[in-house]
Amino acid sequence: MSSPLLEKSLDFATMVVMFYEEFSKTRKDTTIAKQLLRSATSVGANINEAIYGNSKADFISKLHISLKETGESIYWLTLLKRTQLIEYDFDKLITLAEEIKRMLIASLNTAKANQK
Repeated sequence: MSSPLLEKSLDFATMVVMFYEEFSKTRKDTTIAKQLLRSATSVGANINEAIYGNSKADFISKLHISLKETGESIYWLTLLKRTQLIEYDFDKLITLAEEIKRMLIASLNTAKANQK
């Protein structure tokens, strides 16, 4: 099943994995980067679960989790950008996460409107 939202979430997760690999080579304490890795990869995993959910309520629930994980990812990216622990194009990742967030909100609004 082709889904622009799932594709964007895969792109986002891939970019974060590549960032994490780069970051982990330069710093001993990767706590913040690990948090980002967990939340960013969870976004797409939950979108995938939503697509294959067994009810509309399940679909909406999984998209809500993805939305929360996207927000958390934006938080960790912003923190990493502010700390300047590594020189990196965080704005590109933040922009993609914001785009995913908007798509999730639109999808949730549509799903909720069609639920009634």
